[in-house]
Amino acid sequence: MRLGFSPLLPTVASLLLAALWGLSVFGGWGVEAFCAGGGSPSSCSERYGAVSAASVPFAVAAAVCTLAAWFRREGPAFGFVIGAGVACWVVAEGVLFFGGMLVQS
Repeated sequence: MRLGFSPLLPTVASLLLAALWGLSVFGGWGVEAFCAGGGSPSSCSERYGAVSAASVPFAVAAAVCTLAAWFRREGPAFGFVIGAGVACWVVAEGVLFFGGMLVQS
C-alpha cells in the first residue's frame, strides 16, 4: 500500500507536536500560559504539574509509535503507526490544554 503523501509530512508533524509538548511541560510554556494571571502562582503551578503528568503516557505512546513507524518504513503498517503517533501527540496536547483551562479556573 502506498501513501498518497510523503512520509516526511506526518513525521515533521509528529516532531513539531513533540517540541510543543516538551516546551509546554519542561520549558515552562504551559505554566506561563495558564498560571500567569491572578491567583496563587505556586498552587496553580503544582496543579499544572499534575496535568503535565497526566499527559506523559500519551506522549510516551506517541514517541514509541513514531519511532516504530520509522523502523518499519516499508509496508502498509507505516501509515497506520505514524498516524497513531500523531493522534497520540494531539491527545497529549489536548490533555495539556484542557487541563490547563481547568487549572486556570
